[in-house]
Amino acid sequence: MDIREIQNLIKFVSKSGATEVKLEMDDFKITIKTTLEGSEPTTTYVQQMPVSQALPQAPAAQPTAPTAPAVEANDDAKYITIKSPIIGTLYRKPSPDKPVFVEVGSTISKGDVVCVIEAMKLFNEIESEISGKIVKILVDDSSPVEFDQPLFLVDPS
Repeated sequence: MDIREIQNLIKFVSKSGATEVKLEMDDFKITIKTTLEGSEPTTTYVQQMPVSQALPQAPAAQPTAPTAPAVEANDDAKYITIKSPIIGTLYRKPSPDKPVFVEVGSTISKGDVVCVIEAMKLFNEIESEISGKIVKILVDDSSPVEFDQPLFLVDPS
């Protein structure tokens, strides 16, 4: 199963309304847990199992949600967050000698590429699902990102 198939599975599960899906194959195990809107975010665990050996599996570690100051949350509440759809390394430029995709103050439209995320030697263009103006960049160039991690704040007005 490649990263695109995992992404499609995550999208399918989140749209289906299911609260938990487990998929076990010969070489990996995936558990996707979702909750109702307004409560905790979607949690996805991907656990690789060794192909050559059948070792007992350790339970997946529970990720902890980062806490942000309450004042900052109130200021940013009017903005829409562009989040990472995958785990990988975020790059703000298409290549080292090119300019960045977006800066603070850039106006974007739905479908515009805002960054690329490298996952398993594949570069995935991350497109905006909204139109607006970039007001804050939350991740540095060449930084590792997690699934559903906030990347950009966009003012849709």
